[in-house]
Amino acid sequence: MIGFHIYDYVHNFLDSVYNILGYDHTLGEIINNDRILKVDSFPMGIDYERYANAIELKEVRRNMAQIRRRMGKYKLILSVDRLDYTKGIPQRLEAFEQFLEKYPEYQGKVSLIQVSAPSRTKVYYYQQLKKEVDELVGRINGKYRTFDWNPIWYFYRSFPIENMAALYNVADIALVTPIKDGMNLIAKEFVATKSNDKGVLILSEMAGAAKEMSEAIIVNPNNTNEVIEAIHQAIEMNEDEQIKRNKQMQFRLKRYNVRRWAEDFINSLDNIKNHQNQLTSKYLNIEVINKIVQDYSLAHNRLLALDLDGTLIPSNLEGYTPDKELLNLLKKLSNNSKNKIVILSGRQKYDLEQNFANINVGLIAEHGALIKRNGEWENIEPLDNDWMVKILPIIEFYMDRTPRSFIQQKEFSIVWNYKKVNKKLADIRSIELKNTLKNMALATNMNLNILQGPKFIEIKQAGINKVRAFSFWLDEKNWDFILTAGDDITDESLFEVLPNYSYSIKVGLTPTEAKWYIDSSEKLIRLLKKFK
Repeated sequence: MIGFHIYDYVHNFLDSVYNILGYDHTLGEIINNDRILKVDSFPMGIDYERYANAIELKEVRRNMAQIRRRMGKYKLILSVDRLDYTKGIPQRLEAFEQFLEKYPEYQGKVSLIQVSAPSRTKVYYYQQLKKEVDELVGRINGKYRTFDWNPIWYFYRSFPIENMAALYNVADIALVTPIKDGMNLIAKEFVATKSNDKGVLILSEMAGAAKEMSEAIIVNPNNTNEVIEAIHQAIEMNEDEQIKRNKQMQFRLKRYNVRRWAEDFINSLDNIKNHQNQLTSKYLNIEVINKIVQDYSLAHNRLLALDLDGTLIPSNLEGYTPDKELLNLLKKLSNNSKNKIVILSGRQKYDLEQNFANINVGLIAEHGALIKRNGEWENIEPLDNDWMVKILPIIEFYMDRTPRSFIQQKEFSIVWNYKKVNKKLADIRSIELKNTLKNMALATNMNLNILQGPKFIEIKQAGINKVRAFSFWLDEKNWDFILTAGDDITDESLFEVLPNYSYSIKVGLTPTEAKWYIDSSEKLIRLLKKFK
């Protein structure tokens, strides 16, 4: 279970995993060999009631009175950060200086309280940052300070909650403008303390909290003019508008507080562990393997239906030809008079013919369009490919608009393959193409089936599938042992129709109707080698 503050970070992580490691996801779940991982967003909350009720504490009220006595009746802008280069403190101070220059009427009327908690004090770059901030505060105060007004109140220290709650309550504006921040709880704490609902939050779009607190004035901290105008807008904002914005943010903060955040994560962790346990319970362990081998040895009429790509051979090996070891294994099994082996594939018949020419196995090509039994190829029903003339230009159009995608034109089907395409683009184009094909098929009464599999869309005549093709062998005799193995969506319908006593195996941990999971094609081969 991997949690991030906001979905943007989840999306970035999932993209990185896909682009760097090649692992795709389904609704935030990543399958990595025999493991399933969940990635989700959990926006961290605060102890809302603690901050909302802080004003009732005598010490907080006493601190509020002291702040007002010390800082006068000026408009107060509050900024609270660790002294870290990601917080954009120098840029904020310079923006405040330029605000005073652009709007001189606010000189002597607005002060900035900058609280900077010490951070990494022994690191050279942080020492330099402190020096820069100290010099900026000194220069700005030296330039604008009057006898009874200080532009910037700078505190290089941490404060306990009683002091922070007082500062939050007294401040008219919170200026929270980090250059980059995972969440930023200061913004949430400020809004939570506003017992009278008055006050304005200016929040950096670079902070994760901005995704939740859209009622704040959202700014780009790198755009100085934008920050200046946000300060001006905040000062001029009427109280009704302030109350309206804060009430909406408080409603969400109160509902999704720190306890809810923790419970949400734990519950999600429990859910994914339960999901993993469910998969584990269907995992093809040694006990099940021994039972399969035993049933095989006792049976007299055995039917084995084995998908090719992704099942007998790894799916990531494009154009891979079955090796000698696999062919010898299939030949050995097929030579046993008690066995009938059927190879199912999306490949064309010529490819299968070339690979399995000298082995007595049944063949199903193009996901069920053609079958070979008793040494001859035949269609499972009268087929034509006249529709291809109309469909092919559409698929070519999407291929041209989608770099690295390609078309596989077979005898009775067309496949648009996008496994090498950027995931974001592939997701968009595949949806567009599928909708276009469906609308065209309906409009022209073409009897077509549009199948979306892993990284491909296949178009073929309706009614063609592995179940219909395999039924020729399934109905041939009373089998006392049936084993099927497959890895993708085209095999699911086959798993559904098998007799209860049969063994169905899914290669890979993805949702399936199969009774059992197995990690890889290599482990499936090891199982088949146990059949004598």
